[in-house]
Amino acid sequence: MVSFDDIVEAAGRIEGVAHRTPVATSRTLDGRLGAKLFLKCENLQRMGAFKFRGAWNALSKRADEARQRGVIAYSSGNHAQAVALVCRLLGAQAIIVMPCDAPAAKRDATEGYGARVVGYDPGTQSREQIARDIAKGGDPILIPPFDHADVIAGAGTAARELFEEVGALDVLLVCCGGGGLLSGSAIAARRLSPSCLVIGVEPEAGDDATRSFKTGTLQTVKNPRTIADGARTPSLGVLTFPLVRENVDDMLTVSDEDLVQAMRFVWERMKLVVEPTGVLGLAAALCGKLPVAGKRVGVILSGGNVDLAAASDWFRATSPELAK
Repeated sequence: MVSFDDIVEAAGRIEGVAHRTPVATSRTLDGRLGAKLFLKCENLQRMGAFKFRGAWNALSKRADEARQRGVIAYSSGNHAQAVALVCRLLGAQAIIVMPCDAPAAKRDATEGYGARVVGYDPGTQSREQIARDIAKGGDPILIPPFDHADVIAGAGTAARELFEEVGALDVLLVCCGGGGLLSGSAIAARRLSPSCLVIGVEPEAGDDATRSFKTGTLQTVKNPRTIADGARTPSLGVLTFPLVRENVDDMLTVSDEDLVQAMRFVWERMKLVVEPTGVLGLAAALCGKLPVAGKRVGVILSGGNVDLAAASDWFRATSPELAK
């Protein structure tokens, strides 16, 4: 499993390599919600998402000889870019299994960092099986996107930095796909702000983690239709499921329209480009799914890698209520 000590070790490992991202605040946002919000801007992390933290933590620990056998990962986009960039920095070759419907911007960036991308149909094929089949040819290092102790510990460093900068919080809102960021963030919160409520947020169409949390039985979802492409994972993992159950206080879901409204607010009012998955936590507060009035609230903005053409379509199709 993963402990707070693992997060501390990961923080030392990524120091000077990963960005210590800023914490943004907004008087307009605070006034609208009657709360004090602190947004950890992982959209400004290297390659545009918190995923760089876990990828560097996992791969920099491995001997150079092992890395020279190559690295393989599977991801819809942000973990793909993170592994590709880390491999370029460490002089290793990356092979990334990505869904054919992954955002073009994320695939282009992954290839731009030097990785070889292998596409697959998420409706009919298993990315895990494809990765295993490729790995048979040369024993590369496999770095999964969330269900890996070093990846979880690396992800938890973002919340650790947030607590170090702003102090104790009443609520921490964290997006959830496979649960790596949520698990690491919750572990950090338990040590640094024990009374803080940690809330995971998913898209309504991909609510497997919410159902798993509430039933105590691992639930799955198959290729959910949501603009939050980073949260289309089929289920929590062997590691993240028990970590979420043990350390998270509640799980919520929000609609795609809620995500577009939250994106519109941070883009227009805070000048922050954040992707749909990245605003899951903020959307839960903005749409009233979680009352936050009178509270100190932390939010992890997990990433900013968004297809601009798609975002334009989403904004045109949604009334600009929240940005007024």
